[in-house]
Amino acid sequence: MLKRHGLLLVGLLSLTVAGGASAQDAWTVKPAWVSAHENFLASPALRGRGGATHDELVAATYVASVFERYGLVPVPGMTGYLQTAPLTSTQPGGQARLSVGATVAQGEGLSVLSTSGKPVSGAVSVSRGSDPAAVPAADIILIALPDGASAGQWIGAAMGKGAKAVVLRETEALKAAAARSAGPRYALVGAEKAPGPDILVLSPDAFDRLAAATGPASLDPGQDVVVEAATTNAIGWLQGSDPEAGIVMISAHLDHLGIVDGVMMPGANDDASGTAAVMELAHALASGAQPKRSVLFVAYGAEELGLLGSKYFADHPPVPLDRIVANLEIEMIGQQDPNMPAGVMMMTGFDRSDFGPLMKSRGALVAPDPYPEQNFFQRSDNYSLALRGIVAHTISGWATIPTYHSAEDSIANLDIPFMTAAIQSLVEPLRALADGDFTPAWTATGRPTRESR
Repeated sequence: MLKRHGLLLVGLLSLTVAGGASAQDAWTVKPAWVSAHENFLASPALRGRGGATHDELVAATYVASVFERYGLVPVPGMTGYLQTAPLTSTQPGGQARLSVGATVAQGEGLSVLSTSGKPVSGAVSVSRGSDPAAVPAADIILIALPDGASAGQWIGAAMGKGAKAVVLRETEALKAAAARSAGPRYALVGAEKAPGPDILVLSPDAFDRLAAATGPASLDPGQDVVVEAATTNAIGWLQGSDPEAGIVMISAHLDHLGIVDGVMMPGANDDASGTAAVMELAHALASGAQPKRSVLFVAYGAEELGLLGSKYFADHPPVPLDRIVANLEIEMIGQQDPNMPAGVMMMTGFDRSDFGPLMKSRGALVAPDPYPEQNFFQRSDNYSLALRGIVAHTISGWATIPTYHSAEDSIANLDIPFMTAAIQSLVEPLRALADGDFTPAWTATGRPTRESR
C-alpha cells in the first residue's frame, strides 16, 4: 500500500509540471495542473484533511513537495518546508451539572458551548424579557431568548452584568451550535482563554424547571481532558534580488473538516481550491525571471479550528513581519458567485486599502465583496496578519456557496475553467507586485485593530 500511495503522489506531481511554458514566454496556467492538485487534496485518500490530524500532515507534506519541485526553497533559517504548531485538544471528560437549590440538570439536556473548566457558584437570575439591557445581574444568569434574537447580544449584556456563567434556553439554532461544539476544542499551546463567562445550552423542560427553582446556584462543567496535538503549515520561499525590497506573501489554508458523523467532507472548494492556486502561482513566479522582492508561499493548517495555523505563523513568523509588504489569501475559488460579474472574484475589505484596485488595474479579476454584513474580512486567515499591520485581504469565488461545509463540496462540483482563469488573472499582477512596481497601503481608516475590527 505504501508503494501504491507513493506512485500516486509521484504521478500527481508529474502531471503538475508536464508541459509548462518556458520562463521566457508569457505564463499559461493549465487546467490539468489545477485538477491534479484537487484530485489528490480532495480525494478519499486524505479523508477531508481534518485540522490537527495525520491527514492534514499528509496534505502539508504534499504541498511542501510541490513547492520543492517548482523551485522554491525553505525560508532562510528554516531547515525544511514545514512549520509545526503545537496545540492542546480539550474535551469534557464528564457530564456538566447545574443546580438551583435542590433542582438539578445533568446529562443530555445540558450542553457546554464554552467553559474555563472551573466550577461556578453564587446567585442566580432569570431573564425572559425582550430587552438585553434589562438582564438582571447575577453570578449565573438563565436567559430565554426572544424569537429571532442574537445570542451574542444577550451574552454580551450578561457579561456586562458580571455573569460568570450564562445558560441559554435551547432553540434549534442553539441545539445545532451545541452539536458542533461537542467535539474537542483546540488551542495554541500557551494561548490565553478569551475572557468571558461559561456558556451553556439547556433543554426547554430543564430550563423551565431551574428557572422556577429558588436558592443558590452552582455549575460544575465537568473535568476537561487535555491532550497534545499539532497542526502544520507548509511554507516555501522564492528569493528576490533585492533583500531590502520587502516580501510578498501568498497564502491559503490546506485543512478542512475531515470526517463528520462518519461522512467525509472533501473540501474541494474550501480550501483545496485556494491551496491549488497558491501552488500554481508558485509554479508561475518561480518559472520566470527572479523578482526584485522575495515571495513567501504559505498553506496554513487548522483554519477550520479557529485560524490556528495563521495565528501561530503571526506569533512565530519565519521572516520579520514588518518586511511583508502585502498578503493575498486565496479562499474558495472553486465556483463563480452568480452575484458577481462573470469571471470575477470578490476581495474582502476591498475599500480598506488600495491593494484590490492596484491588482485590478493590472488585470486581476477582483471586485469588492458584495456581502459586507458577513464580515468575511475578519473570518479568514488574512485577518491574523492584518491585525499586525500587514495589508492583507482574501479573495474568493463564491463565499456563500450552497455546498459550504457539506459533503457536496466535492471535485465534481468544481468549475475548473473558472478556477484556472482566476489563477491566471493573478499571475501578472502578483509578478508586478513582486517586481516592486507598487506597494499596497491601508486607507486612513482601513487598518483593523483588535478593538475596531
